[in-house]
Amino acid sequence: MTVPAPVTRRERTRGRRADPRAGSRTVRLVMVLGVVAVLGMWWLSVPSGFAATPADAMTSLGELSGMVGAFLVCAQVLLIARVPWFENAVGLDRLVSWHRSLGASVVFLVVAHVLFLVIGGELLSRNLPWTEFLSLLNTYPDMTAALIGTIAFLAVGFSSARLIRRKLSYEVWYWLHVTTYVAIFLTFLHQLSGGAHFVAYPVNRVIWIALYLGTAAAVLTWRFILPGLDAWRGRMRVVSVVPESQGVNSVWLTGPHIDRLGVRAGNFMLFRFVTWGHLATAHPYSVSAVPANGYLRITVGALGDHSSRMPALRPGSLVFAEGPFGRFTADRASRSRILLVAGGAGIGPIRALAEELVRRGARPVVLYRARSAQHLALLGELQSLPGVTVVPLVGRRSELGYDPLDVDPLRRIIPDLHDWEAFICGPEGMGERVEASLRMLRMPKRFIHREELSMS
Repeated sequence: MTVPAPVTRRERTRGRRADPRAGSRTVRLVMVLGVVAVLGMWWLSVPSGFAATPADAMTSLGELSGMVGAFLVCAQVLLIARVPWFENAVGLDRLVSWHRSLGASVVFLVVAHVLFLVIGGELLSRNLPWTEFLSLLNTYPDMTAALIGTIAFLAVGFSSARLIRRKLSYEVWYWLHVTTYVAIFLTFLHQLSGGAHFVAYPVNRVIWIALYLGTAAAVLTWRFILPGLDAWRGRMRVVSVVPESQGVNSVWLTGPHIDRLGVRAGNFMLFRFVTWGHLATAHPYSVSAVPANGYLRITVGALGDHSSRMPALRPGSLVFAEGPFGRFTADRASRSRILLVAGGAGIGPIRALAEELVRRGARPVVLYRARSAQHLALLGELQSLPGVTVVPLVGRRSELGYDPLDVDPLRRIIPDLHDWEAFICGPEGMGERVEASLRMLRMPKRFIHREELSMS
């Protein structure tokens, strides 16, 4: 089928909309300047013969990689510390992506730090690598704590690798990452007590302590204290759990201040249900119906242990929520023709976004990808929204013989997609497939907005 281009009445907005790309560039610039400052600290305190011999060169590289790695660890933590300036400039979804990308660099630098120091000592003392490693542990202060912290860093880093992450439950991944804070503390001690660029350089020590104290203060303030107070003030209760389709359930929530949360269509929040099987972790879920008349709804697919236990929630269960987060919102739309693509539990935010766009005068087209008709949650609600065209794309690729989200099927549905703007929400693989197809159909990247159903 071919969908005709909708006629759209654009909503007037007050003032100019902030350019998210400018915020991203600013944050990147701040991080680059931070790395440059660390390089300056190293250069101003490095001895004149830092590369006189291979042993000196290896040792100097080990010290440099350790300092840069330590700075990037603080940067990683700050990116997801919920600092308002960062979130307003970039958005939490992109910050999480940057945090994940930095992880590989941190693991590389931590390994390089250890290897270069061991090789440098080995070249100098002519010891075997293992003997030199034990010598470093016994010679410098706080090295045992640093070793434990380093092992914790590596465990966290490797657990985020895509192949390993897929085999871990969210709960295991979450608590493994909580150990990062302990690892930072354990590795911080040896930097000041044994680091050549800090022991004899009080200015460097003050700067380094300020960096770590500032990071800790940001985490405590915006990750724990303020969210805890907000969660208590905005506490909710479960009203009901409604099955929507096979493996998908909606949870209706209510609370005295729920209409003041500032939740918009496309936002997600971190929900902690105070009941058995849910209390240990807070999970990110997008809203499928924005707050109205004291009620809010999330629609959750059974993707893991936590989400699979949703049907067991009892009415009246206490819920703490943090947020809202995300930039997957209607005000990012800048074209008159809007395509919404949903898959799996991604139908929740897409359904809320469709309603918001209709309220703004748009007539969006929704492509709804599902394995079978039994997985089409909220389909009736979408079809009942005035001005929304819904195109279900049902069936497994093995059964259909093709991927409905490939270039040719999309071109048959909407021939002029290069003139449209797209919002995509669903599993990571589906999102990548749709984005690749849209790029091949000449839709500019700046008009493709994606929301992944993951915080890891």
